[in-house]
Amino acid sequence: MKIALTTFITGMMVSLPLLAADSRPEPLADPIPEKIQKGDISVALQEFVQIPESQESALPERTNAAYARIQFMTPLPDGSGRLAVNDLRGLLYLVAEASGEPSMFLDVREYDIGFNDSMFPNETGLASVAFHPDYARQGEPGFGKFYTAISVSSDSGDADYLDDNAENHKSVIREWTAEDPSSNTFSGTTRELIRIGQFDQNHNIGTLAFNPAVNPGDADYGMLYASMGDGGGANDPMEYGQSTSEPMSSIFRIDPLGGEAGAAYGIPEDNPFVGNTEFAAETWAYGLRHPQAFSFDSDGTMYICDIGQTQIEEVNIGVPGANYGWRVREGTFATAFGIGGVRPNPVYPKPDDEEEFTYPVAQFDHDEGNAISSGFVYRGAAIPELQGKFVFTDMVTGRVFYIDTDNLEPGNPATILELRVEFFGFERNVADALGFPNTYSRGNRAGLRLGIDSAGELYFLTKGDGKIRKMVPVS
Repeated sequence: MKIALTTFITGMMVSLPLLAADSRPEPLADPIPEKIQKGDISVALQEFVQIPESQESALPERTNAAYARIQFMTPLPDGSGRLAVNDLRGLLYLVAEASGEPSMFLDVREYDIGFNDSMFPNETGLASVAFHPDYARQGEPGFGKFYTAISVSSDSGDADYLDDNAENHKSVIREWTAEDPSSNTFSGTTRELIRIGQFDQNHNIGTLAFNPAVNPGDADYGMLYASMGDGGGANDPMEYGQSTSEPMSSIFRIDPLGGEAGAAYGIPEDNPFVGNTEFAAETWAYGLRHPQAFSFDSDGTMYICDIGQTQIEEVNIGVPGANYGWRVREGTFATAFGIGGVRPNPVYPKPDDEEEFTYPVAQFDHDEGNAISSGFVYRGAAIPELQGKFVFTDMVTGRVFYIDTDNLEPGNPATILELRVEFFGFERNVADALGFPNTYSRGNRAGLRLGIDSAGELYFLTKGDGKIRKMVPVS
């Protein structure tokens, strides 16, 4: 016999089935028993640049041995051969692609904007940057404009969303307008676009990006995408994953230059939930736990890396209007919150869906890694055998994986292979070679992210030594 439990998920009532004791599913001890094998592709690493050593901006000492909290690198869309690199501690650098020479471009700590990275230095701070595609086009509305995702103190201003649930901090997107976009040192003005309350220290704002595959005049040109987590804590305690009245657990999309009647930004008319009063109009896709990183392929396909709870790490394809299932789904499995009457943290066989979810195109369990970090489709020329493959990393273990991008199908996970990485002529794990002491558990933490340059070549960013290394062929 089945009975129903009615629970309140922010903004709506949901009935979850409670199963009779004799029909409760058993937790999956090993959700994905198949092991990830080493592939045939090997790469070497070539030192490119070391970002200057930094300190937490609001703490008297470092919380761990990270030399510089670098985790994002992207080319400026102006043909200048410059790469933007963030340090979570509030620093933004420009690096010359040809020489590897870094320049301090912006220190957000010098501005009276409430910046604070003390809540959880592993995630809060200056999380990302995106340059408007018209950054270097004089006379265009986007000339000189770029955008940062930052963490600010709870008491530094009113939030547009969740101001009454912002005990820990707030996530903010700011627009900056450079007087001289060709300069390697910022001088100009700034304004705030959106502020969202955060009840806990983690799972906050992540990547900002513009779709590089569109042209002026296209509906998606100049639309800013941003990723937001579920606000933190374990197992989505506020149930923001399936809530729709605020852009949490989502990829959201705004027109940063389209604000009317005093609004700081506009809502694109083709956003999937425009006109639906049950949804925040900014929301583009939702049901994600902690999509800290996403990227666009050269054809405009979005790849989302969603960090799991205790079981499953996901690669998802961005689909407007999609619901990726968190917190009732984790990967292609059910959670306790999608079943009822069973204990949380294991995953369970997925029951028949009563609503439509979009499932991962690739996934791995915690036998293989701990937290998916970032990924890009390789479109460079240096390593032909990697062409067209989505390369992604586990930030803790330092393992690097790849999948073929041909014929990816949500819900039918692709085969993952591990990339072979050589250091000084020897194949080694990144955490072993470049890691630093883990503040969460024993052993070293890789602190590994990927970056990309204007030619589509990929780079390893490691926090332990603050270095960026280019992926090159094995000699």
